[in-house]
Amino acid sequence: MKWYLSQEDYINDSRRWLKQSEADIKAAEGSRKNKNYEWACFQSHQASEKALKSLYFNYSADPWGHSVVKLINDFPEKKIKKEIDKLLAKARELDKLYIPTRYPNGLPELTPSEAYSDEEAGRAIESSKAIIDKVKSIINIEIVESGGRQASSGQKQDHSKSQG
Repeated sequence: MKWYLSQEDYINDSRRWLKQSEADIKAAEGSRKNKNYEWACFQSHQASEKALKSLYFNYSADPWGHSVVKLINDFPEKKIKKEIDKLLAKARELDKLYIPTRYPNGLPELTPSEAYSDEEAGRAIESSKAIIDKVKSIINIEIVESGGRQASSGQKQDHSKSQG
């Protein structure tokens, strides 16, 4: 039995987590459209959490926890951490949606379905998309700099012919 992940395993996991992140944000948009605002908010949190975990795997690191803020604060690569630190305000917004969007005892006198609005769901989706987009841009830069690791689409990038 294998007790460690190879670099290839980490890269494959990174792609899988990013793919699920993108599916989660699509689900959030569907929930918002269907006026399930609490679910749109929670799914937005999940999408950003999974995108950041994808980034960890891309750097052969093992993420832990569900806090988007903590995932940013604990990121092990200093150069990349500086880039994602710019998203801390959005991460804080999303972390506030992790528990109360799901449990009736998370908010006084209201259920989650009564508490969240279209505006809040929209902000959560936009915050999550900003995190996902940043992660995708960082991973794509890493693909280019590494000389052609597997791209998010699953297609091998050919960087042997550079322009300019």
